[in-house]
Order: sequence, then C-alpha cells, then structure tokens
Amino acid sequence: MSGFNKVVSNFDEAMDGLQSGMTVLAGGFGLCGIPEGCIEHIRQSGVKDLTIVSNNCGVDDFGLGLLLKDKQIKKMISSYVGENAEFERQFLSDELEVELTPQGTLAEKMRAGGAGIPAFYTATGYGTPVGEGKEVREYKGRKYILEESITGDFAIVRGWKADRYGNVVYRHTAQNFNPMAATAGKITVVEVEEIVEPGELEPSQIHTPGIFVNRLIETSFEKRIEQRTLSNE
Repeated sequence: MSGFNKVVSNFDEAMDGLQSGMTVLAGGFGLCGIPEGCIEHIRQSGVKDLTIVSNNCGVDDFGLGLLLKDKQIKKMISSYVGENAEFERQFLSDELEVELTPQGTLAEKMRAGGAGIPAFYTATGYGTPVGEGKEVREYKGRKYILEESITGDFAIVRGWKADRYGNVVYRHTAQNFNPMAATAGKITVVEVEEIVEPGELEPSQIHTPGIFVNRLIETSFEKRIEQRTLSNE
C-alpha cells in the first residue's frame, strides 16, 4: 500500500496494530451495516479487555455478540442492548462494564471526536441518571449537560462502495454511526462490497472522504436480519 491507495489484501493487514486494551469504534445499526469481517478478525485474534463503542452489541451469535461471548470485551459504550441475552447476563453478574448513552448523544460524541471537539452541551439526559455528576449550564432558560467526545484506537466501518483512494458510499441504514465512527479512529478500517477506480463515484454521493480512511478491504457480507417480520397479505 502506498500513496493514496488505501486497499489492503487481507484482514491481517487491515487490523495490523490491534492490541488488547484498545478502544474500538464500530459502525452499524442493529445488525445492519456492521463490519462483519473486522469483527470476525478481532474474534480470531484473541485480543482481550477491549472497550467497544457501538450503538448496540449485536446478538448472541452474530456481530459484536461474538466478542462478548468469547469474553474479549471489558467495557461497552452503547445506547441499545436489548437483543443480547449474554450481554444481560454479563452485565448483571458484574463481568461487563456498561456505559449507556442516549443514541443521539452517542452519535454526536463520535462526530465531535472526529471533528476535534473535546466536549459539547446537550439537553438530553439532564435530570436523569445520565446527567449525574456532569457539568450543567443554562442557555435561554433550558438546562444542558456537558458530554465529552469519543475517539478510538481503531474504527471499524462498513460501506457499500469505495474507490481505492478510500472515498466511501454507504447505503440506507448503514449510514447510521458508520460515517461518524469513520472520522473518530486513529486507524480507520473500512470494509466494502465493491472497490472501484477513482472517478467512478459521483463526488456528490461520497459520504466519507478518503482523508479519514487508512485501510480499505473488499469483502462479502452475510447481511443477517435481526428481527424478520412478514406480512400475512
């Protein structure tokens, strides 16, 4: 890999430098748009004591739930944990540290981290356990709490298409958390379904500019459905 070319040939290259105790930001929403290949590589690597920042922790046998099952996660910073029984078990037995964060606040924590903003004020969580111990300010008669931004040692991201310079396009729900995570990692790894040549992507359609991407890999995805609902009609 040299110059502007971000493409790597395997996940060993993509995740080179990953170590136990690191903070990893993971994009996706539920099981949609999650970086399946990076997660599986982390599982196989055997690293431990990870802090994972993600909207949720997958399900028991898929997504980040695989890392939870293998006891590789020390702390979860997330906003929704309702689909994972092992998550509940580890949390209630004090095997897992959990920092529950409102969903919009979590997205803004990553976005702010990627923008170099150390903290911001938000009304969300004021007067609830989320706001306990945090600085409070009043603006125009409304109370706001101070939330610190988040950055990570690695950001693992799932895109749809990218050119080899690392310019990324997401599809639909995969735009949740992936673009924010991509900006906030010291090393950002993006896995996509297709890599194209520079100039093939319409510039106005690019969601993550290549300047934020360190490593890019083309792979296939299972695309599992978390809750399958069918109509009788």
